[in-house]
Amino acid sequence: MGLREPFKFVNKKVIMFLRDRVCESPEELISSELFSEILSRFIADLKHKESPLLEVFGKPIPDIGQPDIQELIRVFQVLDKMALEAVPKLVEQGERFTGNPSLLLAFVEGLYNYWRQFERYIVCDSTGDRLDQRPYRTFNSTIESLTHLVRQTYRDVEENITGQHPSIYRQVRAGAEMAVIALPKDVGLPRGSYQKLRHVPMIRQILLYPPLLLNPPMNKRTGKFERIVRNPMDQIDISPEEWLCYPAKVGPLLVLVYIHEKFYELGLSMCNLFELADDEFLGRPIDAVFLFGVPGNVLDGLASMPTVFCDDLENNILAAFCPNHDQFGYFGYLKKMILTLHNIKIMKDGKMPFHGAMVRIMIKGTRPVTVLIVGDTGAGKSETLEAFRVIGEDRIEEMIVIADDMGSLDIDRNGIVMGYGTEIGAFVRLDDLQPGYAFGQLDRSIIMNPSQVNARTVLPVTTYEHVIKGYPLDMVLYANSYEELDEEHPIIERLSTPDTALHVFREGTAMSKGTTTSTGLVHTYFVNIFGPVQYKIIHEEIAKRFFETFFEKKVFVGQFRTRLGIPGWERQGPEEAARTLLEMISREKWPE
Repeated sequence: MGLREPFKFVNKKVIMFLRDRVCESPEELISSELFSEILSRFIADLKHKESPLLEVFGKPIPDIGQPDIQELIRVFQVLDKMALEAVPKLVEQGERFTGNPSLLLAFVEGLYNYWRQFERYIVCDSTGDRLDQRPYRTFNSTIESLTHLVRQTYRDVEENITGQHPSIYRQVRAGAEMAVIALPKDVGLPRGSYQKLRHVPMIRQILLYPPLLLNPPMNKRTGKFERIVRNPMDQIDISPEEWLCYPAKVGPLLVLVYIHEKFYELGLSMCNLFELADDEFLGRPIDAVFLFGVPGNVLDGLASMPTVFCDDLENNILAAFCPNHDQFGYFGYLKKMILTLHNIKIMKDGKMPFHGAMVRIMIKGTRPVTVLIVGDTGAGKSETLEAFRVIGEDRIEEMIVIADDMGSLDIDRNGIVMGYGTEIGAFVRLDDLQPGYAFGQLDRSIIMNPSQVNARTVLPVTTYEHVIKGYPLDMVLYANSYEELDEEHPIIERLSTPDTALHVFREGTAMSKGTTTSTGLVHTYFVNIFGPVQYKIIHEEIAKRFFETFFEKKVFVGQFRTRLGIPGWERQGPEEAARTLLEMISREKWPE
């Protein structure tokens, strides 16, 4: 990878670049360049705060310099092996650090917490040495070893200061939180400016310690992704050591997602959302590339928002770009652009993309039913399905998630409408997940901005096999989150004609829940600004053909009133909607 430094600090991240091993002993760890750098940064931070912890040096704060830091490192080297009393005998002027053991202990505790407040990543450089062929051994000798070593060193030093063993051992993630094995890989990138991407290391395996708590710069997305004519790929300079490539399986498509180091935490979180492409899948033609975190101002002025994509007809590839400004440091920009690329490619193949959740439900004593709930973010799709899962626990034999947020419909050779998904995971609002609604996978989750509005979790909810298998569609429901119920507006209302149904779906009315910068009642074409809006003419032809097929093949098409957008109904609305849907499927009798 051409990496010169063994580690790098990027904002609140520490990225460690390794071959196949880390420090093997506490002594080696304390003597390392990274330990010295962390200690120096911690002391600089304490100086800025004028912290009383610096009294451990026994001199005025402005006079503390690098020689004092090196002396403290020698103190730690002694304390790793021997009791506090040995320090004055083995370290010159060591007695100034040992005069107040409680203060020294507080300093060590502060240093340990300072280290752990960084998001910590390991990139295992597999160039010329196929570490991806022995991933478990590699991860064991890096991320696992570092975790145990940091904890061991911290505990040994503290025990030698206090002369006591702790009575409670908290096994926190003291080393790295995520590790990847990456190597440059020759894939079928088009000629020309795309070739500058070929030296970017491609991720082959990822190890993470969930649940992870991340705090990206933003917690909302704004605007839409705009199509531009000129491909900015020519103007972008790529420094391969600053990037990683996540080759994503997005439904049937191969999308190469290039992540800049500024947004590693967001890019690596994709492992809970999109399946990582294996070597066989990488042999397919590349459908799209996405550069997430383009440095500089290359993208400025190309559109009203610099989140842009180009339809490269000459190379039959879609190319998308997002700058690395803080305002775009939100997982939604990453996920939704990838899904936009998917939707465009799908439409070009004559299939219909959808923004919604699709599940296959098997209730005891009935045939399986595949339900698609189309709706905007915050319309109550996931909340209703989770309520459905809880309410129907004793009656549901199986409930397979095919698509959590986006997918596509196709018509097979027999004229049957088939449904497919894109993601193996979900990007779910924590705000609306009441007790009992949780997916049951929180121990595998990555939680983002937990203390803010629109806190989210990325967690696996299905398998790639279910995503791409294809299931015959039985019901298409529009998630109406904003209307109250009355005789004319039941929870589930059947739509009578293709034109009536098209009007409801085309209007795309929804009550915004604050997941983007929109608020109040909004209208979006097919509640899908991720492709259909940009390719409206193509989508309109496809939609008419599919809606006519729905009615011809007796697919149930209707509105589904979740009331999630109505104050006071955030929980009860989806519950009642789920209960009505459960009864309807159980009776196998659709309302007229």
